[in-house]
This record gives sequence, structure tokens and C-alpha cells, in this order.
Amino acid sequence: MLMQVHSSLRCRLNPIPNTAIPMGKYVVSPATHQTDCGRFRASVSVQRSQGNGSYCRVFRFDRAFASREAARIFAVTQGWLQTCMQHPPAC
Repeated sequence: MLMQVHSSLRCRLNPIPNTAIPMGKYVVSPATHQTDCGRFRASVSVQRSQGNGSYCRVFRFDRAFASREAARIFAVTQGWLQTCMQHPPAC
């Protein structure tokens, strides 16, 4: 599975409303996107803005899911892995 990572000061991901999840010093915002064939793709932004440094990464996953909820669960899980592990595995 391929993954694209974008790092910037401002995240322009359109998360599902009211789904930002605080995870320690980070905020994880999962999002899903419907494909042309009716399946769903997942993406997640992981953000931190404490002190002098701000951190924002957006992960977009190539894997497609049968339902929006399955894609969202995958995105939340990947966000959790990014926030809790010192050296997260490649997605």
C-alpha cells in the first residue's frame, strides 16, 4: 500500500465534522473520500501546535474500503499509531 505524506504549517484536509480526536499532545482528524467506483479511501491529519513548533502531517492511503466507517476506523488507527509509537511502522 502506498502512502503520501505532506508536511506543512497549515493542514488543508477536510475532516468529517466533529471527529477531531485528542491523543496526548496531538490531535488526529480522520477523513474519508468516496472513489469513482463507490468505495472509500481514508486519510488522516496529525497535528500539534504547542510551544514554538507546530507539527502537521497528512497521510492519504491508497487502500479502498467497502464502507465509509471502515475507512474511518483505518484512518483513526493509523493516526493513533503515528502519535503513540516512537518509530511508527510504515503504513
